[in-house]
Amino acid sequence: MKIAVIGIGNVLFCDEGVGVYAASFLEQNYSFTPSIDIVDGGTLGFKLMNYYQEFDRVIIIDTVSIDDTPGSIYNLPADALLGLGKYRNTAHEVEVVEMLEICSLLPKHADVSVIGIVPEDIESVKIDLTPTIKKNFHHLIQTVITQLQKENIAAKPKKEISLEEILHHYNNPTMKFANGIEANL
Repeated sequence: MKIAVIGIGNVLFCDEGVGVYAASFLEQNYSFTPSIDIVDGGTLGFKLMNYYQEFDRVIIIDTVSIDDTPGSIYNLPADALLGLGKYRNTAHEVEVVEMLEICSLLPKHADVSVIGIVPEDIESVKIDLTPTIKKNFHHLIQTVITQLQKENIAAKPKKEISLEEILHHYNNPTMKFANGIEANL
């Protein structure tokens, strides 16, 4: 079974970039058996259609605009998203749901779910996360790993690159991590 984990968001708007940081964190810190594709989806939007059609299972990591406490984490199947009007608060959220709606009409498409975190700040222009999202980041990562384990994917820690190092790298893309590893960000 072909599985893709896609981190989505815009790193320029604080918590909005959490999906991108989560994908990078997973790629830098874990190896997966059998292998999976980890994708920095950024603001791919309609280009997500390719992943929905080429893979059997797609897990999207993103913010979710749900009226709940910032930092709350949800694991939502695609059919639940189709009815969530409030999920559509940012441009990429709209595109994710629109692609799910289009794919639901196709004869073959991936089983898609979104593991999302309720953001605190998606308006400030800064490459960082709020303290609330940083505090809950490892819970978000663990939720993704738990979901992958349900898909019979084993996650093995391989490196220790912190969230702070990943955030720093996005602010300074030409630097190497402290342990000398040059990341694919």
